[in-house]
Amino acid sequence: MANPLRGEVIRLYKNLLYLGREYPQGSAYFRERLKSAFMKNKDVTDPEKIQKLVARGDFVIKELEALYFLRKYRAMKKRYYEPEQ
Repeated sequence: MANPLRGEVIRLYKNLLYLGREYPQGSAYFRERLKSAFMKNKDVTDPEKIQKLVARGDFVIKELEALYFLRKYRAMKKRYYEPEQ
């Protein structure tokens, strides 16, 4: 019997993989870390534990989005505003 949370875990992995393309240290670095994190938890079968791990992954997605937004904001601010002295 397949785990009903399998689709949710795959969705999380794909979203993180997509967001990792713009990671500041490079997409290859992010992909390695992402794969190792998922492989470390591949033997978890408890649904509650899987839900907690998925929730943590969703938190990481929000943090990455905030990181990218800040980077874009800083670039625009640098481009259009004079530096304060």
